[in-house]
Amino acid sequence: MENAEKARAGTTVIRTGPPRTDTVPTLPPIPENAPGLHATHRSRALFDRAKKSLAGGTSSSSRITTTGREQHPLYITRGSGPRIWDLDGNHYLDFLLSYGSAILGHAHPLLTDALTGVLATGTMFGTCNVPEVELAEKICALVPCADLVRYANSGSEAVQGAVRAARGFTGRSKILKFEGHYHGWADTLAVSSKPSAAEVGPYDAPARLPHSHGIPPGVVDDVVVCPWNDLPALRAALDAHRADLAAVICEPIVANNACTMPAPGFLAALREECDRRGVVLIFDEVCTGFRTGPGGAQALFGVVPDLAVYSKALGGGLPLAAFAGRRDIMELVGSNHTKHGGTYNGSPLCATAALVTLDRLADPQVTARIEEAGRRIMTALRRAAHDNGVPCAVQGVGAMFQIVFSPDGSPTRQYRDLFALDGHRYDTLRHELLRRGVHINAYGLACWFVPAVLTDDDIEETCAAIAEAFPALR
Repeated sequence: MENAEKARAGTTVIRTGPPRTDTVPTLPPIPENAPGLHATHRSRALFDRAKKSLAGGTSSSSRITTTGREQHPLYITRGSGPRIWDLDGNHYLDFLLSYGSAILGHAHPLLTDALTGVLATGTMFGTCNVPEVELAEKICALVPCADLVRYANSGSEAVQGAVRAARGFTGRSKILKFEGHYHGWADTLAVSSKPSAAEVGPYDAPARLPHSHGIPPGVVDDVVVCPWNDLPALRAALDAHRADLAAVICEPIVANNACTMPAPGFLAALREECDRRGVVLIFDEVCTGFRTGPGGAQALFGVVPDLAVYSKALGGGLPLAAFAGRRDIMELVGSNHTKHGGTYNGSPLCATAALVTLDRLADPQVTARIEEAGRRIMTALRRAAHDNGVPCAVQGVGAMFQIVFSPDGSPTRQYRDLFALDGHRYDTLRHELLRRGVHINAYGLACWFVPAVLTDDDIEETCAAIAEAFPALR
């Protein structure tokens, strides 16, 4: 590995998570005279209008959410720093952050200034450009595994690119993924990302379930499913499919299982087992990449994969993704032996946004501030839970974390542990915080994402809202 020496010593954290559903939670209506969130009538009216032209009224299944216990989503009209404003004029401290993408906050002056210049000279040409080269150089300098880079436009696309690269390199077809890990909506790995308790099958032989109707059986047949954080189960699965496995892919911090953490030593063992069998190891760092530090989860844990996938924070709020990795694998992509393309890949607009974003995140003070702010909020959640006698675990790292309401307050370790969590308590907390101007993910299986621009006053406001919200969870 040409860049293996770039790996840094890692730190160990905890583990997590509950299984997400796409059903809208039903909670009692908020009285008209309740404090906090004002009316959201305009959002409700626009949702009714949207349902006449948009399928389901939204552009993504994950936006089927509620507002203050009303059965409609919020429509956001503007953002500035860590805050967003909805159509009715309510404002919120934003910890959804476009699922972690807007890591510098909204409308950051450095981004708006840089992008204004690109808008004036042309956003894309379908040709090579200077910013894409400068950005690739920066990614290679920051990311331990990155010898070469290719761009895409979304995490789902980049995952497909990495999987094809692994298959092209090994000449094998099957991919091992972990139960509950999410690697995008595209068919390639949309398997067993959130099966129900009735669907998961035996622990030692998890069912392989398509994420959606419309995914053909042949796709599912090429995926092997394994429990997370279970080394004996991993070894057994690797041995059983040794001749056919091209790659193992994982979320090193399982953002889509409420920030489930890897058990101590598990990622290092995963690296060793893949090496022993000549299997490509892929880290899906769509959520962790650059957010948990300039080198992402691989630098945090000191484990270098063969390939890694990036999006979210990389683009600073613009649609950009990438897969990067070992020279011998990526050169096959570069030589067109393993084909990869895309009209919008590495456009000057998106590459410029990424350059500005990574310049900021390469500053140790910026990433340290993100981590500190998140840790303070995690502490506030734990304190409020203790003071109100509510069992739960707060899991993750400062930059991305979640609270899970387990029966005994223990952190969870695997996907199936999520079935025991109290989803109603999470829904209640989310709505109580929304009323107090704090915007978090509607789904308890996702994360809080912390922006780089929180002031001490913003943190104190968030902590106060948490303290006020928790009595409703008793």
